[in-house]
Parts: sequence; C-alpha cells; structure tokens
Amino acid sequence: MSDAPVAVLVVEDGDEYLTNLSTFVAEGFSYRQAKCGTDACRMVAEQPTDLVYLDMRFDRIPEGELLGNMVELVARFNGDVARARRFQQDNQGLFVLRALRDAGWVGPVILSYDFGPEERRFQALSVRDPGLGYCPDYADATTIRAAILRAVGRSEQ
Repeated sequence: MSDAPVAVLVVEDGDEYLTNLSTFVAEGFSYRQAKCGTDACRMVAEQPTDLVYLDMRFDRIPEGELLGNMVELVARFNGDVARARRFQQDNQGLFVLRALRDAGWVGPVILSYDFGPEERRFQALSVRDPGLGYCPDYADATTIRAAILRAVGRSEQ
C-alpha cells in the first residue's frame, strides 16, 4: 500500500460504519463522516477523498435533510405519501450517489447494502455508474478492506 492513507468519506445517518471501519479497518485509512447527502457533496468538494463508503438506508435524520424530490416520489406512488417517504429513506444512498455524481465527484463509491438477492438491480446500477461497488452490511473487516483497496486501485503489500 502506498504511504498516503486512503481517504474515506463515510456517509451514514448513524455512527455504526464509522465506528466499525475506524476500529477494525483502520491501518492505512483515514475517515471522515457526513450524516446526509448535502454534507457529503460539500465534503468531497472541500477535501481530497479517495472513496465514499455509503449507507443505503437513512431513517434517523430529519426528513428535510433527505435528498429526492418528494413531489415526484408521491406521484410515483399514486399519492401515497407514507410509501413515498419509506422509499426515499430505504433508497437514500442512491439519491446521495446521484447528488455526488451530479456535483462532479467521479471517485469510487461502495454502497453498504446486500445486493446478493438483487444482483440484476446492482448490475443495472453499475452499468450507469461503473465506479460503484457494494459490501453487504454483514461483511467482515477483511472483506471490507479488500473491497476498498480494490476500488481505489491499491493492493496489500
């Protein structure tokens, strides 16, 4: 691994990923955290970032901080506001990913989500965004470390 630590921005609405990564996947990495998509976009613009480690579900932040057009979502769900909000929370990582890309950030992103049962969904997403990868929530430290290093084009020495 090169001398410079891999700069990872962890985007999540809690602290679980940051705690686990900084505790168990620590050597050779530096971590910062954003709690919402708006902060993530600002932070990648302000400071060099090698990779974004992104949670998929955001249900612990104020609704006003969620990305996504609720008018469009409510229309998509035939006027069912509660269902639209659940969709917005359950898929917030994808809204954040789109905001990062729209803001011009082109680096790799690892979604913390188990796409195993939804492999076709991940394939469709990765066709649109080749810099996208994923690690299931239950992945161990060795798996996460390898995924991050692979995504940034580094390897263990």
